[in-house]
Amino acid sequence: MIVFSAIMPHPPMSIPGIGTEDDFLSLSKTLNSFESLRVQLEASDPDTIIIISPHAQLEEFAFVINSAIDLNGSLSAFGKDEVYTFKNNIRMADKLDYACLMNEVPAHLHENVLDHGALIPLYHLTKNIKPKVVHLAFSMMSYEQHYRYGQIIQGVVGSGKYGRRIAVIASGDLSHKLTKDSPAGYFPGAEKFDHDFIRHLGAGDLASLVGLEEKFVQDSAECGVRSIMILLGILHGKNQSFKMLSYEAPFGIGYLTGYFE
Repeated sequence: MIVFSAIMPHPPMSIPGIGTEDDFLSLSKTLNSFESLRVQLEASDPDTIIIISPHAQLEEFAFVINSAIDLNGSLSAFGKDEVYTFKNNIRMADKLDYACLMNEVPAHLHENVLDHGALIPLYHLTKNIKPKVVHLAFSMMSYEQHYRYGQIIQGVVGSGKYGRRIAVIASGDLSHKLTKDSPAGYFPGAEKFDHDFIRHLGAGDLASLVGLEEKFVQDSAECGVRSIMILLGILHGKNQSFKMLSYEAPFGIGYLTGYFE
């Protein structure tokens, strides 16, 4: 049973030892939203968190499922060497791989480290709990295929055989080109992209989300659309709507945080 589902960005500057007090102040809306999600997640008492990360191992035409028994990772690329460890729900990972095979959706198992797109949300959410984790990547296949992958995940989760209380987190940032100071440069249409995406998501307008023009998405330099498409597939038929907690872009990158209910 899915007991919690949310969308989270992954700003490294939100982590103590990486960000400064000024960074935390700039990210105050996002950090407050993270705290709200943490409280909700703890109340939902999950035994497994499925985390979908844009920075996991990417293959163009297949979905990679992390098969490492112990999921380890650090934020050393950002100057914090501490290693974080989570137990993999390997039975769920194995079953998902098999379900994809049976449904002719390309996917495979591969041992990987936890990337920062997974670690940063997990850091904020698991301060007081230690559930198992399933670490998933997206691909460069169509949005429809990502939604279909999510539906397959829903079937595995819904059986109740591989975990009874499941939380799902779609990690991803929106445009990285919102201002002239943005790390990826500036795209004049970036603000429209973020606002349109949030509007369609809030309205539950799946057709508009799936119909996003690929060039517009690429020009906006996002890293969240495909993670979110998988999550929407997982929630297919659940009649849940997105509740935005915050959106801000203090560093020229769009940080959207919210949950489904």
